[in-house]
Amino acid sequence: MRYRIMRLMVMFDLPVETSENRRNYRKFREALINEGFLMIQFSVYVRVCVNKRSADFMEKRIAAMAPPEGLIQSLIMTEKQYNDMHFLAGKPKEDVRNSSERTVIL
Repeated sequence: MRYRIMRLMVMFDLPVETSENRRNYRKFREALINEGFLMIQFSVYVRVCVNKRSADFMEKRIAAMAPPEGLIQSLIMTEKQYNDMHFLAGKPKEDVRNSSERTVIL
């Protein structure tokens, strides 16, 4: 079986006007982190998935955790597409957690 490493990117814009909104924001953000997502920008998180099926499954899990208000978008891409990202300003972080080098397939 051949694995094609994929990335699932989640971008969100959630309201924070009320205390309930802020609580929902915190719970959603913590859920993303608990699922293995890493923040690459404010409100933009990414996770390595072993294949498209795994990425689709994770996308459904995130949809189930979504708060009732706000905007949440996802994007599934290949590892090559993710690595072709250009940095127009700033410097990329050389964080091993953000690479597929740590992915172990059993």
